Amino acid sequence: MQTFSIAVIPGDGIGREVTPPAFEIARQIASDDGAKLEAAIYDWSSEYFFQRGRMMPPDGLDTLRPHAAILLGAVGHPDIPDNVTLNGLLLPIRRSFDQFANVRPAVLYQGVESPLKGLAAGDVDMVVVRENTEGEYAQAGGFVHEHHDQELAVQTSVFTCHGVERIIRYGFELARRRNTKRKVTSITKSNAQGFSMVLWDRVFREVASEYAAIETESLLVDAAAMNFVRRPQSFDVVVASNLFGDILSDLSAVITGSIGLAASANIDPSRRFPSMFEPVHGSAPDIAGTGTANPLAAIFSAAMMLEHLGLPAAAARIDRAARRVLAESRVRTPDLGGNSSTREVVDAVKSALA
Repeated sequence: MQTFSIAVIPGDGIGREVTPPAFEIARQIASDDGAKLEAAIYDWSSEYFFQRGRMMPPDGLDTLRPHAAILLGAVGHPDIPDNVTLNGLLLPIRRSFDQFANVRPAVLYQGVESPLKGLAAGDVDMVVVRENTEGEYAQAGGFVHEHHDQELAVQTSVFTCHGVERIIRYGFELARRRNTKRKVTSITKSNAQGFSMVLWDRVFREVASEYAAIETESLLVDAAAMNFVRRPQSFDVVVASNLFGDILSDLSAVITGSIGLAASANIDPSRRFPSMFEPVHGSAPDIAGTGTANPLAAIFSAAMMLEHLGLPAAAARIDRAARRVLAESRVRTPDLGGNSSTREVVDAVKSALA
């Protein structure tokens, strides 16, 4: 039996409520397919920060490195600035393990209503591929005269030809594998950002010339935001920088019904390091502890993890079961207009799997 060691970090808020059942579902289905998932649970969180002054131990990255994958719940607490929680845990993992491809699917599932009128199930089926290790989130810069009247903050975006080329190429290869619309849309802002985004545009054209069978489109980010709302069904694979991809992927989640359905993967395609899988919804402190969080984003993320581990049949079973629960429209959490609990949705997915 093939065995995979999974680092499970429930984190904060609703991450603690949705991550354990998502892992348990993945573990059971993997077992049915002849694979074994072993969980190593790490209680690195805002509570850990309150106790120790840091989000994870000094050797946290070395602890994670031997694992086959990481399943993360969420990080964030109202009493800790977000830059502290993110830069203390999430972003170091992404950068240190070269998880340069942040992959965020957005599907309008049967049984789910979009806030946009006139859209039917399946009309929206896109993936936002976000550069994940440099760009606007490179953390290059600093403060001068900090905490004084004349304080100055400098934040520098970092775009390398290597980083831009590999994320764009990842987007084209994904479009080739998906075999849906076979289209890649590049998001840029080269009319205002005359260096970084001009480089992005040039590299996009160079890579696109190698994929003649795939349709291409290049949009300024403001036009892209408008067209995500105006014509979301026209997108297939969207490739964007760290900042633009972050914003647009949240928008894509909302137009497909709920951020509670939005899964994501932070991928190191070389597989030198573990990749990390997480729901997009964050720790949601406003509903944490109420038992009403939607677990489907975490469950879809766990399915993406199985796919990455080379267990596509197990991943497909989970995906089908979650889609069936949505299509039946009987059990659904408040974010989808229902009154079901987290546990009831988890149980419904398990029943669909059975």
